[in-house]
Amino acid sequence: MAERSLRGMKIGAHSLESDAGVAFVARREESYRCEDGHTFTVTFAEDAEAPAVWECKCGKRAELIGGADGEDDEKPAKPQRTHWDMLLERRSVEELQVLLDERLELLRQGKLYKRLH
Repeated sequence: MAERSLRGMKIGAHSLESDAGVAFVARREESYRCEDGHTFTVTFAEDAEAPAVWECKCGKRAELIGGADGEDDEKPAKPQRTHWDMLLERRSVEELQVLLDERLELLRQGKLYKRLH
């Protein structure tokens, strides 16, 4: 009977995965320094481009040591679109004026009711 007993396993205690046959990507380390003098390294894949700025553990900006001088990798910020901009993408000002006039006329005739808050 002992040969036929089922063996259990602790749930969550051990992983069934192993590192056998796993090939890691080639890596390199880049050094950064913040204005407080903290120096640290960040590991990147060999073919990855290291950003010129990284956040230090103190919360300040850290510059790449030996990186490109004076070049910003940051993309130019898009101007923020307002509701008016999005409305003008769908309708022209003339169409909006016609709609406004129609709604005002209905309101004046009492066919539209004001909301009571």
